[in-house]
Amino acid sequence: MSDNHDYDLIVIGAGSGGVRLARMSAQRGVKVAVIESRYLGGTCVNVGCVPKKLFVYGSHMGEDIEDAGGYGWSVPKDQIRFDWPTLVANKNTEIERLNGIYRRLLEGAGVTIIEGTAALVDPHTVAVGDRKLSARHITIATGSWPVTPDIPGKECILTSNEMFYLPQLPRTAVVWGGGYIAVEFAGILAGLGVETTLLYRGELFLRGFDEDIRSFMADEMRKKGVDLRFGVTIDSVSSEGASYSIALSDGSQMTTGLVMAATGRRALVDGLNLEELGVQLSSAGHVVVDDHFQTEVPSITALGDLIGTPQLTPVALGQAMVLSRRLFGDGEGTMDYTCIPTAVFCQPNIGTVGLTEEEARKSYGKLRIYRTAFKPMKHTLSGRDERSLMKLVVEDSTDRVLGAHMVGPDAGEIVQGLAVAMKAGATKAHFDCTLGVHPTSAEEFVTMREAVSSD
Repeated sequence: MSDNHDYDLIVIGAGSGGVRLARMSAQRGVKVAVIESRYLGGTCVNVGCVPKKLFVYGSHMGEDIEDAGGYGWSVPKDQIRFDWPTLVANKNTEIERLNGIYRRLLEGAGVTIIEGTAALVDPHTVAVGDRKLSARHITIATGSWPVTPDIPGKECILTSNEMFYLPQLPRTAVVWGGGYIAVEFAGILAGLGVETTLLYRGELFLRGFDEDIRSFMADEMRKKGVDLRFGVTIDSVSSEGASYSIALSDGSQMTTGLVMAATGRRALVDGLNLEELGVQLSSAGHVVVDDHFQTEVPSITALGDLIGTPQLTPVALGQAMVLSRRLFGDGEGTMDYTCIPTAVFCQPNIGTVGLTEEEARKSYGKLRIYRTAFKPMKHTLSGRDERSLMKLVVEDSTDRVLGAHMVGPDAGEIVQGLAVAMKAGATKAHFDCTLGVHPTSAEEFVTMREAVSSD
């Protein structure tokens, strides 16, 4: 400890990025405290990617049971039962286990865990209740929080946070939004037998994804029974006993058992007093930092969802590694945001890395586009009407693969390996000379020979 402070580093927020920064810094021999007001592990572990994927697994089991018939397994439909409270309870047990792991990781590294709500007093002092703690460095890692539009009946609308603790499933549901959270929850609900409608104000959901992926996914979701309504939004919601009446922007009305909004997230900076200390916030409410995660106040840094970079757990983890090195290591290193792979756990999954075709056309010259769509081998016997899509975006002059995109089972697992190759600068020739694993869907990425377009 130096400069007569209580700690070398205080981290506000014990999400993925905050925990990683605290652990890595403590392991460098400095004194660290982490302050958390809710739960260890942040959004991802508690009300985000981890429980969501468990729900995705659970919602897909029904299809697996149905598909078994094509392989000789007889499961009478009248004997199939699903119990929502069991899934929620088992999910809760797993999250509690992960909370414990996070606590042990922090304590094992020598990090002091302080439970409570933090507020900055000055550039080196944090108040937690009646306590005041000082530190040479303070990092804000409080993440983001769901935003619900301010419309009449807003209090009737749930967010993703509450969806993980529903006491029971409704018969019908409306999901409002067009991002990956909305698409994933629409798939979860539909897979669990809920009559589900997704409403989105734009012409097509998943803005920012490759156009082929967006349109292909819309077709696949409709096959699974999700009612997709684009070009419409919610004007108001009112409670009618056990159901809700929704007034839509096109003048129509609908009744449903649940309304969920997945309409965006905001930086969670309430009560921190950042602006009073001179920390700048952007017009979107994000904490403004430079390439080294430094705010305008020399002793205060920030990372993760609240700084406006891609809201992905691996991004926050990478930022934490860089920042720990800069604060307490050799002072070097920057974060590389190119070729970030990501997955959408809709059904079927989306996996993507690199540039979309639309992005590549804005930044590069002539491109070659490779694309294939097919029925996965599993469904040749199951009889399910589900197809997969794979696509490569290639710069013609260099043969470098700029983007790889997939819709299909285990897309995230497959794209992770492609991300390594693309990070290393793989060309289409490298893909072509790589032998496929047969029979798999993944081999399609190394067997696409004819470009569907070259311009």
